Amino acid sequence: MENETKSQKMKSRLAYSFGAFGHDAFFTTLSTYFIMFVTSQLFTKSDGAQGARMIGIITMIIFILRFVELAIDPLIGNAIDNTQSRWGHFKPWIVVGGTVGSVVLAILFTNMGGLNTANPILYLIIFAILYITMDVFYSFKDVGFWSMIPAISFDSVEREKTATYARVGSTLGANIVAIVVMPLVGLFSVESNHGQGDARGWFAFGLIIALVSWISALAVGLWTRENDSQLRKNKEKTTVRDVFKVLGRNDQLMWLSLMYGLYTSGIAITNALEFYYFTYILGKPKEFTYLGFINAVIGIIAVVAFPPLAKKFSRRKVFFLSIIVMLVGMALFTVAGQSLALVLIAAGLFYVPQPLIFLVVLMILSDSVEYGQLKFGHRDESLTLSVRPLLDKMGGAIANGIVGLTAVMAGMTAGATASDVTGHGQLVFKLMMFGLPTLMVLAGTYIFFKKVTLDETEHAEIVKQLEQTWHEHLDSGVAPADLQAASVATTDFLVPVSGTLQPLDQVNERTFASGQMGPGFAIKPADGEVHAPFSGTVEATFPTRHAIGLRSDNGILALIHVGIGTIMMDGTGFVQYVNRGDHVEAGQELIEFWAPAIQQAGHDDTVMVVIANPEKLTDLTFAPTSGEVVHGDQIAQLRLKD
Repeated sequence: MENETKSQKMKSRLAYSFGAFGHDAFFTTLSTYFIMFVTSQLFTKSDGAQGARMIGIITMIIFILRFVELAIDPLIGNAIDNTQSRWGHFKPWIVVGGTVGSVVLAILFTNMGGLNTANPILYLIIFAILYITMDVFYSFKDVGFWSMIPAISFDSVEREKTATYARVGSTLGANIVAIVVMPLVGLFSVESNHGQGDARGWFAFGLIIALVSWISALAVGLWTRENDSQLRKNKEKTTVRDVFKVLGRNDQLMWLSLMYGLYTSGIAITNALEFYYFTYILGKPKEFTYLGFINAVIGIIAVVAFPPLAKKFSRRKVFFLSIIVMLVGMALFTVAGQSLALVLIAAGLFYVPQPLIFLVVLMILSDSVEYGQLKFGHRDESLTLSVRPLLDKMGGAIANGIVGLTAVMAGMTAGATASDVTGHGQLVFKLMMFGLPTLMVLAGTYIFFKKVTLDETEHAEIVKQLEQTWHEHLDSGVAPADLQAASVATTDFLVPVSGTLQPLDQVNERTFASGQMGPGFAIKPADGEVHAPFSGTVEATFPTRHAIGLRSDNGILALIHVGIGTIMMDGTGFVQYVNRGDHVEAGQELIEFWAPAIQQAGHDDTVMVVIANPEKLTDLTFAPTSGEVVHGDQIAQLRLKD
């Protein structure tokens, strides 16, 4: 995508954002509103106990199939990895998954020609087949869609912009459904049914969401482009066994996963039961639209607010503050009763922290990659990052089961209205909507407080230690025959950054000044561009984007480190244009940084350049040692020992 025009890039971003919009609208409909259709519209009061039994069986089928689908997710990921087509790895599955999933979703929002009552067993068999088919193809689309960002561009700036557009699209898609559900149901219903609409209206709603999801998948297929690279080949395959292996040996990942599993299950239950509250407690299902508007605005504001909040308070404090706000919202929700204003305020307070907590968990999850790498000497990136979607789906499966059970136990089924729900039913409902989720969230918070210790400071220290050891396995493990140009005895070493040269032993960073990191030089930069000092391979990158490790085509290892203390900036002010495994040419731009951001953060922007395996060289003399230099100037000629 780097060779595309600005208009083409913008078209791709918008198409991907629209894809995220339709994707999350589909998921929200499936995870929250489909079960409402099943419990309130699929059967009537006249179906009595048989209808309640069918609802229970359908809920159990959904619960079981969601867990079955968790087990086959790794196989889906492998299938996508191994897909080779003229359209790429991901887009075929996004389009096919979107098409099949949309068709099946529309069918599920019907009674299948009356089979639900005329032939219940046949209905249940067909329902199970259709549901697992839809879930599998949704997973193909889900994995393909969110794995596509690295394939859309290898430019870090473009990736971040694309991801930002996608986050906004997904936030709007997830919340727009709440805004349109009752207006659409009411518009197409023949009978009002106390504002709940009828089966015809619910089918129209399901069909419209299915069409939007399908069209958005086509937009991704038509207006985005995958860029292929060796970097995207030979990925680690994620299996359930591998996931639990990584969980078991990485204690921070294990505790974070346990915490998040409890938390996401709890909030999924409450989120899914909010529509029931408006319908069966307030008796005002149409007013649910207001909550959709509120959450849509809150979601976008929270996503934008997270970086400055995390910078000002730290992620850990943001997490605990968010939990406090969530519990306040839950408590207010519990006593809101029939007051629409209090319900909206309570639901808003409950939703405000959710994007913030999600981002905190995502950041710690990402940091646990380096934690595990330092602890075990192996980087389990793909396995680690696969944990969160598995836990989200597990939470959704648990919520679906609880919601269906709650609807039956509270008498919120088969055409019931708010006036039909007894005091006992309301008590059962509130215990399941507020009591159980509160216990789960509190249990998760306790685990986070006691066991999850990985924070920004510890992660910075981990990255610093990884910097010091990044080259060790490379230097000893690569045979000369494996190098692209082993016969070349000398390498011209070029200045990577324009600025003023200074001796390395004069920098204010002990490990570099002492020579512990290797011999080299330092530059007070005149601009923010870092270029490759020779042709070779990117062997090490860091999540903070402040440093990069390179290996020349004949085996010389070099580290370029931008700034002192810049690890603490978590990548703010840095853009990385290459990735680990890329082959670069001498003079190619690798990193761009913004010196004012470094200075504003209170750090030194001096760039340090060292040779990590000087013992392989016959001589190592850098000249000049002072004065002004421009990137591309030769500063040394490095000769390998015979």
